[in-house]
Amino acid sequence: MSFVVLFPLVAEQASAQPPMDRWGSQWSQHRMKCSGMGMHDQGQSMARHRTFMRSGVPQGYVGSKSPYLSNSDVIREGDKLYRQQCSACHGATGMGDGVVASSLSPSPAVLDRLVQMPMAVDEYLLWSISEGGEAFGTDMPAFKEQLSQDDIWKIVAYMRAGFPSSAQSPQQ
Repeated sequence: MSFVVLFPLVAEQASAQPPMDRWGSQWSQHRMKCSGMGMHDQGQSMARHRTFMRSGVPQGYVGSKSPYLSNSDVIREGDKLYRQQCSACHGATGMGDGVVASSLSPSPAVLDRLVQMPMAVDEYLLWSISEGGEAFGTDMPAFKEQLSQDDIWKIVAYMRAGFPSSAQSPQQ
């Protein structure tokens, strides 16, 4: 009988969709390309992180700061730009599961997690998106010729807002 009593509460809580547990295991559901002994070669995908931790960003990106606070217009524009430029690899919600992700090695970054890391400061994100991953052996294209710095900042604002769909973007 306790199951019958508790079940409606569980169902009601599940439909409310609580905020994502950032310590949960959802990130581990990300499919990674594996090689050799079944272990993901993280060398390439971690090269930018190691470079940043040792040396910081290249001089042209030092001190870069986003001009945007989180507001609905910026996030809506960032959503559109992200869908056009980023989602094919990184997926609609930044989980690295876009339609071409399985053909890439190393796997695309899980941006949903990356933007929450302490190292994901403005200058790091601008550098990563602008310069791409060629120098680190990844397929991430450089966007500095395709997107204005202003557009890159809008994408960053969208990612930091949690990848809301246009219908969910915050209202002001």
